[in-house]
Amino acid sequence: MRASDGDRDKVATVLREHYAQGRLTGEEFDERLERLYTSKTYGELATLTSDLPDVDLRRLPATSQNHPERRSEARHKGVKALWATWAVASGVNWTIWFILGVTNGLDFPYPWPLWVMGPWGVVLLLSTFFADPDGKAKR
Repeated sequence: MRASDGDRDKVATVLREHYAQGRLTGEEFDERLERLYTSKTYGELATLTSDLPDVDLRRLPATSQNHPERRSEARHKGVKALWATWAVASGVNWTIWFILGVTNGLDFPYPWPLWVMGPWGVVLLLSTFFADPDGKAKR
């Protein structure tokens, strides 16, 4: 039976754990990882872990990326990055507006940066508070 990328990720997690516990040398670990990512079937994956204790490929835990805590942390970092980008872009626009006003003899133009930061900020605000952890809109 053919193995998926998720199956290979699970085996890679097991190999890393056994390497960290000292059951595999650095060379063995590297060699097995190379073979792992060229493996196509469950049988090939099983041979990579056959000499390691308590490895049942069907009962391996999901990779750490799928844990709810990790997804929440990743989403939080993503939201912070979006807000930081918005703040920097807004600051640049207001700086340009201010420089134009000062160089024009303190005759400040229409506050056009509001049209840049306003709609973008509203979309960010709505997505921050009204989106579920998977990034989909709540109903």
